[in-house]
Amino acid sequence: QVAESGGGLVQAGESLTLSCVASGFSLNEYAIGWFHQAPGKGREGVSCISHLGTAHNYGERAKGRNIVFRMPSKNTVYLRMDNLKTEDTGVYYCVRLNGRDCPLDTFTADYGVADWGKGTQVTVSS
Repeated sequence: QVAESGGGLVQAGESLTLSCVASGFSLNEYAIGWFHQAPGKGREGVSCISHLGTAHNYGERAKGRNIVFRMPSKNTVYLRMDNLKTEDTGVYYCVRLNGRDCPLDTFTADYGVADWGKGTQVTVSS
């Protein structure tokens, strides 16, 4: 399973780093992804890191401002988001994928998600 933390209330322009602790498996076995769900909208995949540590970001907003990295010794994946905007508000979910690799172009919830975390709320104020 996976469990995320680190959400909170921040001001626009600030940075925030979310954590995802994996248990019951090694990060070398599966890819780990991050989804964002804005209020009233569906879940959108924003970042992913493969079993080898290769990072992927999806969408123009994430590509310019997200950094996904991991610390295998802690079995933890991190999502750093810079220059946060009000539209980044929402719940962020960490997921374990069924496979070892991340999608190449787009990241949707039907890609092959094995486990979902409970989510952590991020609120960006203007």
